[in-house]
Amino acid sequence: MSIGNAELANIGPKEIRKRVLLGVAMLAMGGVLTVIFTHAGISRWWYSVLFLPFWVGTLGISQARKKT
Repeated sequence: MSIGNAELANIGPKEIRKRVLLGVAMLAMGGVLTVIFTHAGISRWWYSVLFLPFWVGTLGISQARKKT
């Protein structure tokens, strides 16, 4: 049984847009926080906090692209 080139989407256009916006916003927030941390001279341990916004941003964009 072959599906071929059919595209199976679990989410509609509205939800795709929400995930793209969330992804872009979180990546932007991660970038801004990185600049703030760098200029403020914050301890390097605090940079691990940046994992969360970058991860959520990447996840949102990835889900929007795959429509899952």
